[in-house]
Amino acid sequence: MEKGNYYFKTIVDIPYVQAVEKVREALAEEGFGVLTEIDVKAILKKKLDVDFKPYIILGACNPPLAYKTLQIEEQIGLMLPCNVVVQEGEDGKTLVSAISPEDVMRPVGNEELAPIANEVSERLQRALKSL
Repeated sequence: MEKGNYYFKTIVDIPYVQAVEKVREALAEEGFGVLTEIDVKAILKKKLDVDFKPYIILGACNPPLAYKTLQIEEQIGLMLPCNVVVQEGEDGKTLVSAISPEDVMRPVGNEELAPIANEVSERLQRALKSL
């Protein structure tokens, strides 16, 4: 798994459609539900009439952890849910990436959020590693 400045990324050796389902299952195993789903390919085709590779943004949420963060910092909803991207790669492989809550919440400056952000990061990383 690769760690970027604000994300985790992995490449899986399975086709895109199958990967999307596996990602959903892996997120569910870690207590996340998918609240939003944005089919970037379809939207770009409809709005701009351009072709783009299969690319979906899944808005993942763990309700108990989201509730805890909202109790600490009401405006943190601006950073929820946690986005997970599944995109078609090369040679039948698929790229899966997830936001790093620890990194994106750091600028908020509220230390009470750190343990929750850490737990969410760990769960997202486990989900990606399980693929």
